[in-house]
Amino acid sequence: MVTGSLNALIFDVDGTLADTESVHMAAFNHAFAEMGMDWVWTEAMYTELLEISGGKERILHYWRQVNPDIKELDAHALQDRINHIHDIKTAAYESAVNSGAVQLRPGVLALLDEALAAGLQLAIATTTSPVNIAALLRGAMGDNWRLNFTAIGDASTAPIKKPHPQVYLQMLDALQLPASQCLAFEDSANGLRAASAAGLATIITPNAFTAHHDFTGALRVVPDLSHVSLAQLIDWQNSRKG
Repeated sequence: MVTGSLNALIFDVDGTLADTESVHMAAFNHAFAEMGMDWVWTEAMYTELLEISGGKERILHYWRQVNPDIKELDAHALQDRINHIHDIKTAAYESAVNSGAVQLRPGVLALLDEALAAGLQLAIATTTSPVNIAALLRGAMGDNWRLNFTAIGDASTAPIKKPHPQVYLQMLDALQLPASQCLAFEDSANGLRAASAAGLATIITPNAFTAHHDFTGALRVVPDLSHVSLAQLIDWQNSRKG
């Protein structure tokens, strides 16, 4: 039974569905070591780097910080090297997830199940790669995890990263629903800005890397989803409309 004015939930992945960022950071550092680079991203550095959406974009941003004299003439070779670093990082992250290093955040799976039972559509709107999504959700929901989601937007389908709303606009189009009938779930200021720009009311569940962000404009900011039910989401959505 679809619940009237709320017909879909759209989820970010990293930091929202699961606390993945410390595992991502370790995977980046593994890749740097594998490439013989002397870079080591600390938690403080990585917290700042998360202001940049997208892993490859993050590497390039940092590279320009430590080597501001990069010539545009070397841009192609630089991008090839960044791609190689990111491939190693992705493999390391996938291995860590497959070994059980990451689980869904409290309340996530219960809310997904409740929404599906009520006939809502589910979608994913993220800047991470398809491999990362599959590694996480295969372990949490089983081999057929993909069947639970009407649509998935990721780094391969939405090259313009958050805070641009591209991935959310794509998901609304795929769901064939107006923003007023959907809710977004995010953990960061960039994610909130992206969802809001697409007209979506947004539930924020901060984590250690994003707790300091400005979440002005969010529908609700809650520690996690462990005490959030579908009925509450509908009440919050209706209060916004009211």
